[in-house]
Amino acid sequence: MKVKVRIPSPLRRFTAEQAWVSVSAQTVGEAVAAVAEQFEEMAQHLFDSDGNLRGFINIYVGGEDVRQRGGLEAPLSENDEIMIIPAIAGGTASEITFDREEYIRYSRHFSLPEIGLEGQRRLKQASVLVVGMGGLGNPVALYLAAAGVGHIGLVDFDVVDLSNLQRQILYSLKDVGEPKLKAAKERLENLNHKVEVTPHEEALTSANASRIFTDYDIIVDGTDNFPTRYLVNDVSVFQGKPNVYGSIFRFDGQVSVFYAKEGPCYRCLYADPPPPGLVPSCAEGGVLGVLPGIIGSLQAVEAIKHITGAGETLVGRLLLFDALAMNFHQVTVMKDPDCSVCGEHPTITEPIDYEGFCGVSGIGEAVTVPEMSVQELSDKLENRAEILILDVREPWEWEIVHMDKALLIPVNAIPSRLADIDPSREIVVHCHTGIRAATVSDYLIKQGYTHVKNLRGGIKAWAAEVDPSLMQY
Repeated sequence: MKVKVRIPSPLRRFTAEQAWVSVSAQTVGEAVAAVAEQFEEMAQHLFDSDGNLRGFINIYVGGEDVRQRGGLEAPLSENDEIMIIPAIAGGTASEITFDREEYIRYSRHFSLPEIGLEGQRRLKQASVLVVGMGGLGNPVALYLAAAGVGHIGLVDFDVVDLSNLQRQILYSLKDVGEPKLKAAKERLENLNHKVEVTPHEEALTSANASRIFTDYDIIVDGTDNFPTRYLVNDVSVFQGKPNVYGSIFRFDGQVSVFYAKEGPCYRCLYADPPPPGLVPSCAEGGVLGVLPGIIGSLQAVEAIKHITGAGETLVGRLLLFDALAMNFHQVTVMKDPDCSVCGEHPTITEPIDYEGFCGVSGIGEAVTVPEMSVQELSDKLENRAEILILDVREPWEWEIVHMDKALLIPVNAIPSRLADIDPSREIVVHCHTGIRAATVSDYLIKQGYTHVKNLRGGIKAWAAEVDPSLMQY
């Protein structure tokens, strides 16, 4: 019957670099002998002068050591895959060994000539830091753990929210309210107990990023805000490490590998962040639940390729994905010689104030306008104050929950509907959490409205603190 024999890298010089050889055999011994007969120069490396298999050669069938199956006399089945595994010296990656469970677990990787045993050793020896355990970080961490990356670090300080479950596939209902890293570590270790998972339950800042990054070979950017994204880029450049970038919004995604040693960094593509408030967050603008799974999986692919040396990474290229049109596009990203971080004469050589650089203060609002607390609004309404409550959310949000007697005008419709907003009245603007409302409040003030305040915390705070009977989302 026909079986396949995998030739190890050190012996492929005898097979014209063929990784797999097909032979006819009924037993393991017959298969190895057939290989030796077909490639005579290899025979002396497999058998000694008495015809015995050399002591530094091990044979596996389907991931199982043949010594557990009766030795070379073990019978074969049609399409069995045999692996010849010699001892290898000269390099730390080759000193990494696998046990019986790992040979079975990673057998599909061993079968790939581009990865094989050596590539799997590199994965086991590698350390990868995933920054952000949200929609992108979840699939990245899952696939890196499944692939056998030896050390995975996770950075996040948030807890699991029910709204996360639409796209963050590491978590389940039982995890709601629990720290994300606690749930993630447990899930990843259940998936692959051979992987070391190190949680860094803290916000990534200019003060701690250099310390955290030091222990890792590759950084994967799963962040959702510009200050952290620029911080990840800069520290990756400072430490000479690849930054596997991914971003998502609504139905669109982007993927690249920024590696200043070989190509551009993130600042070469985007030298400056957009003005605060111009690009809504996923919480405000929405995101297709499947999208981070696609983009995060591509980030995991890029990390694995970089570790193993397989294929060509996205260094110098930006991959664009449109889920609505279901197409991919690719553009070239050139290294900027004037880049402030990786250019010929960098002006930024250590972490800076990234919140100031991006024009925001932490996760605060993009503009500063007068505010009113939900309790203050409640008191005024109870006293029958004549207040215009302006809801600037989208119609679908209004359908879920809205305040009595509020006027709905979505953000984008505000300029064309100023006639519907009485400038003589006291106006309280609200959205879901206050970010969009702050932008509208600022706009109205600049249009001459003098009695405008932003409802701090939006309708989410109103439902939590004033009227718990209202639906939350």
